[in-house]
Amino acid sequence: MKTTDTPPAALPEEPQDRPPVTKVDIPPVKEKREGTVLNVFSHGVLVIWALLVVLPLLWAVMSSFKDDNSIFSSPWALPDKLHFENWSRAWTQAHMSDYFFNTIVVVGGSLIGTLVLGSMAAYVLARFDFPGNRFIYFLFIGGMSFPIILALVPLFFVMNNMGLLNTTHGLILVYIAYSLPFTVFFLSSFFRTLPSSVAEAAIIDGASHTRTFFQIMLPMAKPGLISVGIFNFLGQWNQYMLPTVLNTDPDKKVLSQGLVQLAVSQGYKGDYSGLFAGLVMAMLPVLAAYIIFQRQVVAGLTAGALK
Repeated sequence: MKTTDTPPAALPEEPQDRPPVTKVDIPPVKEKREGTVLNVFSHGVLVIWALLVVLPLLWAVMSSFKDDNSIFSSPWALPDKLHFENWSRAWTQAHMSDYFFNTIVVVGGSLIGTLVLGSMAAYVLARFDFPGNRFIYFLFIGGMSFPIILALVPLFFVMNNMGLLNTTHGLILVYIAYSLPFTVFFLSSFFRTLPSSVAEAAIIDGASHTRTFFQIMLPMAKPGLISVGIFNFLGQWNQYMLPTVLNTDPDKKVLSQGLVQLAVSQGYKGDYSGLFAGLVMAMLPVLAAYIIFQRQVVAGLTAGALK
C-alpha cells in the first residue's frame, strides 16, 4: 500500500514590521519616598484631628459619672464609682426631660417641613424651565449668605405682630425659613444628577407631576434627603440664638436654653456633675444620628460628583 507523506506544517511568517517595544518608565526611588512621607504626614494629621475631637467627648462622658469633688481633684482620672444620680438629677430636678421633649417637637416639626418644602422647591428649580427660574434660585443662594444675627430685631417684631412669640409653631416656622436656603441649594444639584428618562416614562404613562415627584423622584433622592436632613438636624438641634430671642417662656425652652439654665441655676455653687450629665444627654441624639446614617451622608455628598 502506497502512503503519501504529509508535508510539515509551514511556520507562520514573522511580520516584517514589528511594533516598537514601549519602554516602561520605572519611577525613581525618590518619588516613592516622597509619596510615603506625604502619606505618613496626612495620616498623622488625621490622627491628631481625631484625638482633638474624640478626647473632649470622652472626658465629658467620664466627668458625667463623677461627683463634683472628683471633677476638680482628679479631672483626668477614671471615676472611682459610677454616679448615675447625676443623670437622674439633671433629668428631673434640672427639667432636662421637659427641654428634651420641647426640642424633639420643634426639631422634628421643622425638619419634616424643611425636607418637604425644600425638596419640592429644589425639584421644580432643577427640572423645569420657566421665566424667573434662575432668579428664584439665586434668591435662595443669597439667603445662605445673610447672617441670622442681622434679622433678629426685625424678626422679633414680625413674630410679635403675628402673635407667634413664645409659641412652638412659631419657632418651627422660623427654623424652616432658616434652613430652606441650604436645603434648596443642596437638593437642586442632587435632582439634576437623577435620570430624567424615568420621570418622562411616568408622565407618558399618565402620572401627574405630583405623583411623579412623590412616588418616583423623591424615593430616588433618598441619599440626598438623608444627607441634608442630618445637616439640618445638627444645625437645628444646636440652635441657641433663635430660641433665646423668640422663645422666652420657661415652659417652652429647648435643650440649648436648658443647658445654659442648668449652668447658672446654682449661682456660685455650680452643679458641674449634673451639667456634664445634661451635656452628654444633649450630645447623644446627634452622635446616634450620625453613626446610624454615616454611610448615607457620604453617599449623598458624593452622588453629585458621580453623574
